[in-house]
Amino acid sequence: MPHSVDFKKIAIVLCEPQIPENIGGTARAMANMGLERLIVVKPKSLAQEKIYPMATAGARHLIDSMEVVDDLKTALKEFNWVVGTTARLGSHRKAMTVENMAAKLISMTGENRVALVFGREDRGLSTEDVRLCHQLVNIRTAGFSSLNLAQAVLLVCYELFKAGSDKPRESTPKLANKFDLEAMYDQLSELLVRIDFINPENPEHWMDNIRRFFTRHPLTARDVKIVRGICRQVDWYTERRFKKMEAKKKD
Repeated sequence: MPHSVDFKKIAIVLCEPQIPENIGGTARAMANMGLERLIVVKPKSLAQEKIYPMATAGARHLIDSMEVVDDLKTALKEFNWVVGTTARLGSHRKAMTVENMAAKLISMTGENRVALVFGREDRGLSTEDVRLCHQLVNIRTAGFSSLNLAQAVLLVCYELFKAGSDKPRESTPKLANKFDLEAMYDQLSELLVRIDFINPENPEHWMDNIRRFFTRHPLTARDVKIVRGICRQVDWYTERRFKKMEAKKKD
């Protein structure tokens, strides 16, 4: 069913911001473009005398209602689609443009909660942080790619605001949230190590390929239940075979 963007289902997530003024600047950028939910992960400082002046009176309510959590995985557990921002690109960091990302998110917000994640001012998102994202977005620049955190938030929010002004689009079905997805990946990793499909010394490296595969084919909650059910059945069967083999050895 066609619908317009629902900004209430989009959250801005700041991962370990170092400068409190950037939290205030982020809130102001969100208020400019109609976004309402701010989540801050393990901030270095929450000095109100530095945050509020940058937020200005028009965005003070976003600071008063912002959520502060201890780790990124916890912050993202309820979201169905997670987009990480990155200035670094490479074979494992392929990113969409902001314009294309914004257009895609319009169809997502009908049935799904979306998180836009911004990394630390000095080093951005880590490899572990990126693993929690469904896709990455890169803000194109003329060459000097280091953007102020609040400026980066404003650019992304502006593209969302523009895309939200377009004609309604078909809605994307509701997807599994990050809590269920991460539980599935943990279960898959344990199983694939047990059957020698991936290297037990560095399972996350091998799991990255599997994560990218499922990201290309987004899973619903029902899909995740099916995958986890298959894992349980394979686990049960291999354990049963192992016990039979051990019994034969004793005979």
